[in-house]
Amino acid sequence: MSNKNRASRKIRTGIVVSDKRENTVTVAIELQYPHPKYGKIVKKTRNLHVHDEKFDSKIGDTVEIMETKPISKTKRWRVIEVIERAR
Repeated sequence: MSNKNRASRKIRTGIVVSDKRENTVTVAIELQYPHPKYGKIVKKTRNLHVHDEKFDSKIGDTVEIMETKPISKTKRWRVIEVIERAR
């Protein structure tokens, strides 16, 4: 299958807020968008369940994640790389 026929996958950056489960971390992503009526920029936080095969990310790390096929009931994302380690 060539990449021309396949849509590009979404890539997001977020902060790990939980790493208590096996092969799974919870990542908080901050979304910014203008309010429909007033135009003010509104911030919204979304928590995503992300597959981490290598057990590489810990709480507080900044990670880059990519959308993928469904891995479980709630997991549709996987960790690409750890951008910055928590102190």
